[in-house]
Amino acid sequence: MLKTHRPGTFVARLDSRTESTPLARYLLRAYLSGLPTGEAYRDTAELLLGELFANAVQHCDAPADRHIEIRFALTGDHLRLEVHGTGTGHPALQAPAPDDEHGRGLFLVNELAEHWGCTSRPDGVGKFTWALISSSTA
Repeated sequence: MLKTHRPGTFVARLDSRTESTPLARYLLRAYLSGLPTGEAYRDTAELLLGELFANAVQHCDAPADRHIEIRFALTGDHLRLEVHGTGTGHPALQAPAPDDEHGRGLFLVNELAEHWGCTSRPDGVGKFTWALISSSTA
């Protein structure tokens, strides 16, 4: 008898640099392609992962040789994205001025994710930012 199952949690460590953002999105697309409902999450998930990853790179105060870890998991009808870094600052939703060229990433996350947040890592080093995407809102 053929058994089917959902893939578990996907984890990868990428270089902490802006050029790694497209690779993070590519890995997410590959993960979602293995899910029967993966297409429902793809566009929103790619956008939010790109924003979370770029924020982790841009606002990291850790040494340049540190990696950023990405995690994806499907739980029920939610896709959970996590971006782990060793930086100490926590992201805060702020209103950018109309002529600001940056600073809108968390607004996208806040608007498109069902829930999101930032939590200290269990080992006490750094933090991770997460977002939940519902299949009905993706």
